[in-house]
Amino acid sequence: DRCRFDRIWHAQEARLTSGLSPAAFWLACADWWVHLANAPARRSELRRKGWEQMARFTRALMGAHVIDPRTRDRRFASDLWQQPPYHAMYQGFLLAEEWWRAATLGGTGVSAHHQQMVEFAARQWLDMVAPTNFAATNPDVLRATVDSGGRNFVLGLKNFLDDWHDAISDVPATGAFKVGENLAVTAGQVVLRNTLIELIQYAPTTPKVGKEPVLITPAWIMKYYILDLSPHDSLIKYLVDQGHTVFAISWKNPGPELRAMRLEDYRLLGPMAALDAIGRICGEARVHGCGYCLGGTLLAMTAAAMARDGDDRLASLTLFAAQTDFTEAGELQLFIGEGQVRFLEDVMDVRGTLDSRQMAGAFQMLRSNDLVWSRLIRSYLLGETESPNNLMAWNADGTRMPARMHGEYLHRIFLHNDLAEGRFGVGGKPVSLGDIRVPCFVVGTEHDHIAPWRSVFKLHSLCPAEITFVLTSGGHNAGIVSEPGHKDRHFRLGVRSEASPYVGPDAWLAGHAAQDGSWWPEWQRWLAAHDSGTVTPPQMGAAGLTPLCAAPGTYVLEH
Repeated sequence: DRCRFDRIWHAQEARLTSGLSPAAFWLACADWWVHLANAPARRSELRRKGWEQMARFTRALMGAHVIDPRTRDRRFASDLWQQPPYHAMYQGFLLAEEWWRAATLGGTGVSAHHQQMVEFAARQWLDMVAPTNFAATNPDVLRATVDSGGRNFVLGLKNFLDDWHDAISDVPATGAFKVGENLAVTAGQVVLRNTLIELIQYAPTTPKVGKEPVLITPAWIMKYYILDLSPHDSLIKYLVDQGHTVFAISWKNPGPELRAMRLEDYRLLGPMAALDAIGRICGEARVHGCGYCLGGTLLAMTAAAMARDGDDRLASLTLFAAQTDFTEAGELQLFIGEGQVRFLEDVMDVRGTLDSRQMAGAFQMLRSNDLVWSRLIRSYLLGETESPNNLMAWNADGTRMPARMHGEYLHRIFLHNDLAEGRFGVGGKPVSLGDIRVPCFVVGTEHDHIAPWRSVFKLHSLCPAEITFVLTSGGHNAGIVSEPGHKDRHFRLGVRSEASPYVGPDAWLAGHAAQDGSWWPEWQRWLAAHDSGTVTPPQMGAAGLTPLCAAPGTYVLEH
């Protein structure tokens, strides 16, 4: 029918646009342009600023330094960029960047979302034409070409062909890292398998363990072993070695056959099924629930529903880089508007799932300098070969998401903020995060572009329970994988007692000094303080839950 044809058309468009809706983009551009066209004083101001930039560029041509790169922009760090003519090139580029930032962000009347989209598009275009990206205008590339006799381009071509092969292959490029060999090697057994999860119970390494086990609920957008990378930086192994019984959910990588799965299915077959199994293995012990990213959002709504229904099986709630209020969800909001969500729903309706490569592309564009262009320069122009680490190997091992579930999440949780505002139904009735009364341990990361820490902090205004909040250095992944002994790590920690007055994130930041080191020991001590004693480790599995296979299981191996 006609609607079906439109969905197929949009799915084909998505192949060319990396999943971005062209209609949503052009609507944003039209909003910005119409308001600019109707603002003669603003246009005059931009003309004046343009002439100022030209005057500054003239001084740069004469050798003056007129503008510095923005914080964390390392593209022009080499001393070669300070030599003519490259100095004037990069100074002129930065001046153009500054003018476009003023042109796209300073207007009035344009919706904030559209303004951000136009600024983002301008930034992407400028990043693409930066002088660093071309061999003839990049002095570092020219120096490497002279020094190597052009060998850098030969190696760059080889790197390009290798990347092209990986792109068309269904197997992720993880290099020397293999799941079950040098990734996800903490000893354990799969004790439960259903349509959506395998539940892994990890083998104890201490004669006594805390009475309350830990259940880890990772995001289904990622493989669970982000928390079990290698022995030296595995959070799961660290907890086991500190005397905790640990269970972890490993989500199935869904195909089109699971397109009709709902968020409610993820709750019931995920943390609720895991809690039932843990109860059979550990008896009446309550559970420390821990959720990461989307897994934390799911666990928060689960905890709220359990509190509403009088289910007291949770002893505490820990959230890693997990948002519960999406009104300030950072730059990801650029990709989440009504038109964009409808476009993605059409794509998912045709394919049955949202592919990990589309999600990865959106994340990379948020930091295109670091994650796209800088890498392409090193690989294709300088001929350098990356030495992947375990985190990079994990990042290449993506997953898909079922159409119905992801559509519900985008519309109800992200776009309309139903969970934070008490409209989201669980088990047929709405839930409120204000019903949660168990102690909470919440971790945000300073440079998180997926779950900004101020957004994570919003749980303070939604939940009256005692909240221990940690702000750690690093980003969405590296800030969580922050093992003891890792160099140059720091964190801040503060406790908001139950029902205390609200303190905003900026005041909280000003009132808590940074501490050197890893936050893992602080969390482990917090868990131990909320244990009710120690016991002999429970057996692996239970009656009716006979171990099915060794960790890491089978679902994590699906591509």
